[in-house]
Amino acid sequence: MFAPVYTTGQVRELEQAALRLPQVPEPRLMERAGLAAAEYARSTTGDTARRVLVVAGPGNNGGDAFEVAVHLKQWFYRVTVVFAGDRSKLSGDAGAALAKWKAAGGMIETSIPAGGRWDFVIDGLFGIGLQRALEGRHAELVQAINSLRLPVLSLDIPSGINADTGAVMGHAVRAARTVTFIGLKPGLLTLDGPDHCGELRTDTLGLDTEALLPPQGRLLDDNVLPHALAQRPRNFHKGLAGTVAILGGTAGMVGAAVLAGRAALKCGAGRVHLALLTEHPPSIDYAQPELMLRTPDGVFRSTEMTVLAAGPGMGKDESAKRALRQALKSPSTLLLDADALNLVGEEPELAELTATRQAATLLTPHPAEAARLLGLSTRKVQDDRVAAALAIAKRYRSYAALKGNGTVVATP
Repeated sequence: MFAPVYTTGQVRELEQAALRLPQVPEPRLMERAGLAAAEYARSTTGDTARRVLVVAGPGNNGGDAFEVAVHLKQWFYRVTVVFAGDRSKLSGDAGAALAKWKAAGGMIETSIPAGGRWDFVIDGLFGIGLQRALEGRHAELVQAINSLRLPVLSLDIPSGINADTGAVMGHAVRAARTVTFIGLKPGLLTLDGPDHCGELRTDTLGLDTEALLPPQGRLLDDNVLPHALAQRPRNFHKGLAGTVAILGGTAGMVGAAVLAGRAALKCGAGRVHLALLTEHPPSIDYAQPELMLRTPDGVFRSTEMTVLAAGPGMGKDESAKRALRQALKSPSTLLLDADALNLVGEEPELAELTATRQAATLLTPHPAEAARLLGLSTRKVQDDRVAAALAIAKRYRSYAALKGNGTVVATP
């Protein structure tokens, strides 16, 4: 239903599992990858007389690139190949792919020819095995590819992007399209990955990946909405749609709680109560008069509450701490955001109450709030967003949604 996501380590396991199948799949995975990418390139360019620059790196990603080059040449594309590696060190399937290219009459350049003109670029410089920042010749090649200002098709992942974290490893190719093999990788979906991969396509290379290895993650895209928001029958009223309470809105920050309440209504909540902490709360929201304004004590005494969201505009004074303490003891499903997260990160008692709740709890930090929850720097959180989300879920025995470019949702 939702596309599986595999880490680099899991992809390696899948590759080995494919080799252990009763009948080793033919053609081999690299050959399949090359054909899949070449067909994708052909489908997006149309005219087979076009000129293409193929940049092949020193490892298996370079082997994929040679396979692509062979197919494009057979289809009458005018192909220039730049190889940024040592031929004597290219072995196995990658070495065989290089031999194919030479047997097809292909020439190899060691750098991008000055003054050359091409219609598009195949990026096969580095794939999912990249572990250190690009520098020297390889960094210069990435910069040169980007400076061409041509459509780029990256193989598996844009060169320079960490496949597990989405971080730019010094320099990274900005692709118009990426065809990734076997399965999606986290780095394509979060941090800097989405800004570099362009249009994303997955080719499993004919493997039943989930039968070989269950994924540790899945992609939640627009397809989740029909499942999360079920169609309501006509015989329906607000009493059947639950009651949401918003706890927050101290002096000067009432707007945060009001916005949260309005959003809850627009998402379909039957009733929404605003429990404002300011000493002088408004009596009505004229823009959304359906919102019911209550005192925090009134909300906590209510038996109607289905979901409680605490934190928007809450502040961190003693009244906020008291209110949050009550919220954490509530039997309702609880969502913590904003200052509620900051208080949990700062106060050991509140952290313990969060981790020992019996009802479902969801924490929704942005990277700085996640850093406070984990006692880390924001940069450390962003260095591995998946690991950070998993750590929050484990520490607080809660669901965690680490917001950002490619929100990461982790379960306890």
